[in-house]
Amino acid sequence: MKKINLVPNAITAFGLSCGLFVIFRSAMIGLGEMTPEILTQLSGILLIAALADLLDGAVARAIKAESEFGGFFDSMADGITFGVAPAIMVIKSVTLPPGTELSYLFVMAAMVFCVCGILRLVRYNVKDVPAGKLLPPTEKVTFTGLPIPASAALLISLNLFLMTKALFLIETQAYLTVFALLLLGYLMVSRLKFPSFKGLRFKVHSYRVVVLTAIAAVFLFYGLFHQFALSFLILAWGYLAVSLTLSFIRLLAGRKSKTLIEFEPEDDE
Repeated sequence: MKKINLVPNAITAFGLSCGLFVIFRSAMIGLGEMTPEILTQLSGILLIAALADLLDGAVARAIKAESEFGGFFDSMADGITFGVAPAIMVIKSVTLPPGTELSYLFVMAAMVFCVCGILRLVRYNVKDVPAGKLLPPTEKVTFTGLPIPASAALLISLNLFLMTKALFLIETQAYLTVFALLLLGYLMVSRLKFPSFKGLRFKVHSYRVVVLTAIAAVFLFYGLFHQFALSFLILAWGYLAVSLTLSFIRLLAGRKSKTLIEFEPEDDE
């Protein structure tokens, strides 16, 4: 019998539990009963799950506990936590009369988001990861297709901002969310490259890094405590904007240029 390392899989199980809690808590909320406070709490739980998703692989590599079981478990947990849970959250957040064309469109867009997220995970396991492994190499600097945790962050940040600020009518909010669901679904299965935080490299003196990190942390914590919805929206969609900008610059530079070569979109098979 193969040994299964406890620590990284326990972290994965914790993240999965966060996703399941969000699903069950959302299911208990009636139509039109989702408040900004509850939505903020559920968004925070998914952020904790995203942190656990970053830690499980890092811990597994650090203690040399990578395993096939852990790779499959992590992918299945991500599909539930970052695919199904955010979709259910947005469905419960937007109050639409049942049986209308817009409500059907909304549900169909949520289904597309979930399916694309699962396809993204399947492609990652069978193509992006070297043969015989189900965990990413430490030197990997980009992902092909938008990672599903980032996609979940983009979706729930937009949903939280629209609900807390109440800038639009319900129908307008629904159409914006439908557009976001379809866009994020496409980006997850696209051939565009998205940066990994583990691959970021900056040629800056150590003391400057410390000072800049401290300043950034002050603004970050202030924003999260006082303007959580807006800060979350800027961070999440800022990542998407930077990623698409790098890919666009690479396309303009041409395939012969070695600048930003990691962001060269792959050809369709």
